[in-house]
Amino acid sequence: MIDIHHHLIYGVDDGATDIDTSVAMAEVAISEGVTHIACTPHSSNDFLYQAERNLERMAEIQARLDANGAGRIELILACDFHLHADNIQDAIANPLKYSIGGKGYLMVEFPEAAIPPQLSGALHRLQAVGYTNVITHPERNPVIVRHPEMLAEWIRMGCVVQVTASSLYGRFGNSAEAFANELLDRNWVHFLATDAHNLEWRPPHLRKAYDYVANRSGEETARRLCVDNPRAAITGSKMPLQPEAIGIWDSAPLKFGESVKSAPRRPAADGEKKSGFFGKLFGK
Repeated sequence: MIDIHHHLIYGVDDGATDIDTSVAMAEVAISEGVTHIACTPHSSNDFLYQAERNLERMAEIQARLDANGAGRIELILACDFHLHADNIQDAIANPLKYSIGGKGYLMVEFPEAAIPPQLSGALHRLQAVGYTNVITHPERNPVIVRHPEMLAEWIRMGCVVQVTASSLYGRFGNSAEAFANELLDRNWVHFLATDAHNLEWRPPHLRKAYDYVANRSGEETARRLCVDNPRAAITGSKMPLQPEAIGIWDSAPLKFGESVKSAPRRPAADGEKKSGFFGKLFGK
């Protein structure tokens, strides 16, 4: 299996805190059958993305792992890319900089307080310079859960979707579980990944989700989401033919019960309330 969303690099964000934790997390992944990890430190208002530092620490972790047996796993630098003005401008100015291995697949995280229409325009601009936008964990974003038509629009425009593995079996609550399983059943999911941050409350468990999908949707689907599509992401190649995404052309693409519609909404961060936010990005 291949994990394309994993906060393995220590001391750069809210993921692993030290190299011993990084090595231990990778060893758990190895024990579950993971052969490649895309290391995805945040690039956000809270965490500065420094590519050279990330590469140095990733190499240090790789060396420690290889000392315990070479060739067991390969680490690849990527990014948990938050859609804010400075990030978008820099990604457009430096094509493929933030993508997985510099080969095009970009792990895109939307704000949880509000998603203005201008961000769809930003996705188009990122696509225009060569990125394949991977929408990360939409089942955990309360705005997307309430407005799945936005996700349908992004899929129609060529974006692909990554769901957090443990969302499928309830680790992030009933709302995320219901939404993730509906996306799975409707073929709106292209990748499963751990989004691991540590060994306790955000552990790097991918095998349980693989088995869950194999039992629910078949072995072929589990392999597509955990092996075949992720391999395309780390090699920068085109994904194999995907099953039809059911309902993405409908005016109301998904409908849920009240438990999902009433998903909690977090307050906006200070920077998201400033009127000049999108003016800076779009010159308006």
